[in-house]
Amino acid sequence: MTAPASICLLRTSAIGDVTHVVPLLRTFQQAWPATSLTWIIGKLERKLVGDLPGVEFVTFDKAAGWAGMRAVHSVVRGRRFDALLQMQVALRSNLLSLGIKADRRVGYDHARSKDLHGLVINERIPARTGEHVLDAIGSFCEPLGLRQTQVRWDIPIPDEAHAWAAEQLSGDTPTLLVSPTSSHALRNWHPERYAAVIDHATVRGWRVALVGGPSSGERAMADAVLAACKCAPLDLTGKDTLKRLLAMLSRAQLLLAPDSGPMHMANAVGTRVLGLHAASNPDRSGPYSDRRWCVNKYDEAARKYLGKPASELAWGSKIERPGVMDLISVDEVIERYEAAAQDLGL
Repeated sequence: MTAPASICLLRTSAIGDVTHVVPLLRTFQQAWPATSLTWIIGKLERKLVGDLPGVEFVTFDKAAGWAGMRAVHSVVRGRRFDALLQMQVALRSNLLSLGIKADRRVGYDHARSKDLHGLVINERIPARTGEHVLDAIGSFCEPLGLRQTQVRWDIPIPDEAHAWAAEQLSGDTPTLLVSPTSSHALRNWHPERYAAVIDHATVRGWRVALVGGPSSGERAMADAVLAACKCAPLDLTGKDTLKRLLAMLSRAQLLLAPDSGPMHMANAVGTRVLGLHAASNPDRSGPYSDRRWCVNKYDEAARKYLGKPASELAWGSKIERPGVMDLISVDEVIERYEAAAQDLGL
């Protein structure tokens, strides 16, 4: 097998999916250490993984529209890669890929293609169903002659981020981080239900911290959770960065979150995740390494909203319907919290 001289990876978003690309990069680096790797990535997402060693990062600012595309094309103009891995099927990403020259253009199989994806590629990954998103992304090395047999992240965390996290979460008190907001509003749980779990964990002697970004929606959710709490958690909403969140996750024992980026960040640093799944299938998009602590109501949601079991749905189907997260009860979440605490010996 001849190692390619250069590979361009195109996956611009989102945070969770970007974490899924990292093991693929590690696979290439281990098998072909001399291969030049270029990753076209979103502006926010670069803040999480842009310091991975041995990788050239090219930022795509999607908010800049056509100017953002031209900026990417100007960086790669005059270059031709041995392979382009087009790992994002959205129309904008397909258009972006047109300005990237490559001999081999690897994309998704027919079932997972959309938005003219088939017109910008000349090879496809194996057609499989029932795969976790990380495994699907990992299969992009297969047309090139490799197999992803090991999943490794090792995302760098700066000393500054570790120091900040240690200041916020000092000592060795067991810590539950609660990241209550998904970018998909219909995946969000009720604030008062988060509050009930927070109160339970606090009475159990755990430290609880609310985390989230600086957006108005995340601030509003945090305020609603705080208003419903009897035992006030530490409120770090909007105060961290992605690297600082990664450092906090590495210090915490458990993360409570809906299907969202922080779930996959926690998994990448080996922290247990109590994931809340009704709108999405945890076997496809839940925490990759360990889903034992998740509450899975996806099949119940399929039966209630779509009139069929989850096994009869197309793989990857979302059930983002108003009220779908109501299927997850406080008692079910507390049961999973207690199971995780027992497994930790806490």
